[in-house]
Amino acid sequence: MIHRSLSATIQRLAKGFPVVVLTGPRQSGKTTLVKALFPDKPYISLENPDTRLFANEDPRGFLARYPEAIFDEVQRAPELLSYIQGIVDEQRTAGCYILTGSQNFTLSRQVSQSLAGRAGMAQLLPLSGRELATAEMLSTSLDRWLFTGGYPALHDTAVTPSDWFSSYVATYLERDVRDLTSVRDLITFQRFVRLCAARTGQLLNLSSLATDCGIAQSTATAWLSILEASYIVFRLTPHFANFGKRLVKAPKLYFHDTGLAAFLLGIQTPEQLATHSSRGALFETMVVSEYLRERWNRGAVSNLYFWRDSSGNEVDLLLDEAGTLHPIEIKSGQTVATDMFKTLKKWQTISGSTAEPCLIFGGEEAYLRSGVCVTGWRELMQSGYSSDTSA
Repeated sequence: MIHRSLSATIQRLAKGFPVVVLTGPRQSGKTTLVKALFPDKPYISLENPDTRLFANEDPRGFLARYPEAIFDEVQRAPELLSYIQGIVDEQRTAGCYILTGSQNFTLSRQVSQSLAGRAGMAQLLPLSGRELATAEMLSTSLDRWLFTGGYPALHDTAVTPSDWFSSYVATYLERDVRDLTSVRDLITFQRFVRLCAARTGQLLNLSSLATDCGIAQSTATAWLSILEASYIVFRLTPHFANFGKRLVKAPKLYFHDTGLAAFLLGIQTPEQLATHSSRGALFETMVVSEYLRERWNRGAVSNLYFWRDSSGNEVDLLLDEAGTLHPIEIKSGQTVATDMFKTLKKWQTISGSTAEPCLIFGGEEAYLRSGVCVTGWRELMQSGYSSDTSA
């Protein structure tokens, strides 16, 4: 089993809260992780119809049988949470129940209603480049890494990305759609998801997205929320500090996993990706999602933003650490050119920031050039993402 960086956070939460709730996309490794961290707790999957029926019809009897346990996909038995509240209030035992779920919106709402103040929350995304690098399993090819992505099954079985993602989309994404909303036209929804993949790393224009898909903007808004709740996509908000320029206030859209985005874009091989028009956007998606993973793995909220003014000047990523903004430019090319530093220098001038800027590029090595910390993609995975290196 590949060591998951979230392990320490989950163990810390289990020492301070009676309930730990772990959410994340399907097949991201939640079950494997909690089983490994809590081997002495009985594991109960609420995907099992008979188990779910027992839990929903007789929650008191069910919990009497399992005074402590791992409950997988607990959002399928929402009535359990109110009864769990009564048990943990009476016992006050840390780490009593470990709950997992793959629908963030549904489970978070249920937890906030029944277990507020009693549950520590954690989120597990697919494997990060850092986790794979630590396990010495990260590909030496950037295009193969972008093409494959981080879902664990693609790194511990012989299944091909195309076969696995085809099954994933049909089996999990569509089922979550049915669970979360009354989407009737799955063909149109699939087209919507593919259009989102074509916009990863770009400013989100819901009106344009809805028009291209042939749906109402309100429908596009609802469907995008489904993708966010299922941990397929996330939005990166702009930093609104006024540096004397008119700023763009639309968020940017990103996929959590580049392999899934590449599949939805119709990319069939890593070699095809090498010359694909979306390669730069997928590289940016990979870097931004790596930073988000690092924050969530530490149990921290996102501190990530971007900056763009009305003239098109843009800093791809800003890390806000204790009020200090660390600017990061992201370029997929293997060769570092002088003009890559242009926007970073302009942002420093406008903002007056003294934080060392960083350029993450598609090549190798790490060095300082013109006052900018230049970091290759593999070095980013191996050295981590602390602000000491602006990464």
